[in-house]
Amino acid sequence: MLSSSRQFDAALEVVGELRAAGHEAYLAGGCVRDLLLGRAPKDFDVATSATPDVVLGLFERTFAVGAHFGVVLVATGDGGQDEPGAKPEYVVTEVATFRSDGVYSDGRRPDTVRYTLSAEEDVQRRDFTINGLLLDPERSAGDLRAGVIDHVGGVADLEARIVRAIGRPDLRFEEDHLRMLRAVRFAARFSFEIEAGTRRAMRALAAKTALVSRERVRDELTKMLTEGRARRAFELLDETGLLAEVLPEIARMKGVEQPPQYHPEGDVWVHTLGLLEQLEEGCPATLAWGALLHDVGKPPTFVRAPDRIRFDGHAEVGVAMAAEILRRFRFSNEETSQVLALIANHMRFMEAERMKASTLKRFFRLERFEEHLALHRMDCLAGSGRLDHWEFMRERWLAMPEEAVRPTPLITGRELIAAGYRPGAAFKLMLRAAEDAQLEGTIQTAEEALALLRARFGAPGAPCA
Repeated sequence: MLSSSRQFDAALEVVGELRAAGHEAYLAGGCVRDLLLGRAPKDFDVATSATPDVVLGLFERTFAVGAHFGVVLVATGDGGQDEPGAKPEYVVTEVATFRSDGVYSDGRRPDTVRYTLSAEEDVQRRDFTINGLLLDPERSAGDLRAGVIDHVGGVADLEARIVRAIGRPDLRFEEDHLRMLRAVRFAARFSFEIEAGTRRAMRALAAKTALVSRERVRDELTKMLTEGRARRAFELLDETGLLAEVLPEIARMKGVEQPPQYHPEGDVWVHTLGLLEQLEEGCPATLAWGALLHDVGKPPTFVRAPDRIRFDGHAEVGVAMAAEILRRFRFSNEETSQVLALIANHMRFMEAERMKASTLKRFFRLERFEEHLALHRMDCLAGSGRLDHWEFMRERWLAMPEEAVRPTPLITGRELIAAGYRPGAAFKLMLRAAEDAQLEGTIQTAEEALALLRARFGAPGAPCA
């Protein structure tokens, strides 16, 4: 039995209107797969025999965003017109015309598209059997499976928990190289296995991922990291040879030993997998990438010293390496800043009990400090298992009021000038010293701040250089 949602109801409306106009129309792709797996689809797509120009003329609100490839977006709903000032309530459904594709010379899009009246021919161009299913909603009213139309063996593969390319895997991956990463993501997300022939083709063609735009690869990797099965996804990336192609810096973690007294779990790769295993579905992308990259600086800083294995400066080296990786994948400045901050600060928790009050409070000022706490906790649980520093920091962070972490400054540059100091390079040092003392609790008033600065930097009158 199908359950209702605004997206589902909108798709049914589109199917109904297409059929009323004499065209074939079905729900298609991932939504059918998810329904059969008992999952709530994120969206519902429609496949139809109607050509794009017909779809554009049949519905009032349409967007020809991919009409060249047979794709039209259809907006349905009342738009909130019954209530003045109400926000539009449109729901957008993707409608794709049955088609067969020509050659994919760019490894992403077909050079030519030929429309067809055959739903069976249409599904042959799709990526995996589990995504090649169609659903007749009328026949599914009382029994979901009664309405499933399966031309590719997708139902059997769902039951066998297998990701299998439709037809020849090498051809499917030559058409769109990103499909290899999608195979990994689907297998990890659903705890499926990748079919042997599909896996062989992935290993043979893994290097082709270099031709995929970095933004598309980034988005696919981010989904792997944030769908709750990140460890399995990266194990599959490694097993299929894709990891060395898309993230060689992570592949180089394999076999890099760690001091057993701190890391009984094994090498840097095993440790990183331990963090990925803890990433929950829907976690922030910046935290996920921070977990993946937090020890990326260890392989190049590995030293077997007389006392123990060392990774001196690995956080600093890791920041530089991660900056290059994030630039390569074209992350936004905001995302990059947060991921680099996570890497740069992940070792500072070891100093927690020895931090001065001012240092501790400035640590708490880090953007999204909860992500720093989460990363440190995962780091500990993937290693020694000890959470002493995490518990210390978390207790103080939760107990400390915001006004104690970010108090209103007792003194500013304006007050320094009014006191007779001439603006100069030393202003920054003076204001920092006053703020440190305020955070430490040794001064409470502007007068005390000025007295402190006179004692430390001298009386006003000379330039502060």
